[in-house]
Amino acid sequence: MQATYVQRLRLTFRKIGPTRYISHLDLAHTLERALNRAQMPVTYSQGFNRRPRLSMATALPLGYTSECELADIWLDERVEPDAALTQMMSRMAPGIEIVRVEDVPTNGPSLQSITTESTYVATLLDEVDTGELRAKIAALLAADSIGRVRERGKESRNKKRKEYDLRPLVLDLQLMEVDDKTSLVMRLCLEPSNTGRPDEVLLELGLDPLAARIHRTQLVLSE
Repeated sequence: MQATYVQRLRLTFRKIGPTRYISHLDLAHTLERALNRAQMPVTYSQGFNRRPRLSMATALPLGYTSECELADIWLDERVEPDAALTQMMSRMAPGIEIVRVEDVPTNGPSLQSITTESTYVATLLDEVDTGELRAKIAALLAADSIGRVRERGKESRNKKRKEYDLRPLVLDLQLMEVDDKTSLVMRLCLEPSNTGRPDEVLLELGLDPLAARIHRTQLVLSE
């Protein structure tokens, strides 16, 4: 069936406060409900279970916050970006704030295929020896390779183990101290089959990921 959409809008939005506990799937449903309530002329998929045509750049892990999430929506009627922002925010759930809306080519590549890297700030909740931590960071950056194992699956007998090299996934790693708070600023590779995760970097440094507040500050697109 021929496509009916005439416009593709890219949303940049923040995910803050209690929305850090919203899963990626629930976030998509929240955005869809906001589009419906705002009466946006969004394009719907065909078939029995019709859904608004919406695509996000990448999943944000549960418990993380962000100021730079990206999503594309397709519309059957043209809407000025500024008007679309106002219209959607009037019906948006608390904790999700759209900060920019822009036109992008309707036939351009998907967000997932052009996302190349991301930056996170992990603020540590416990006191640490910053001298020792700096030495660990230097050792990580100087390493040729860092072998780690990822496990998937909830039950031990069903878990799948995958060996990987963490080092090429870490593009940069810096220690930051501001107002008696210690944070790690991480630039990580974020490609479909080559993704660095902040929790794995923290574990490699001997830190507990649950004792950190992790906030995504930037997504980089290849275009």
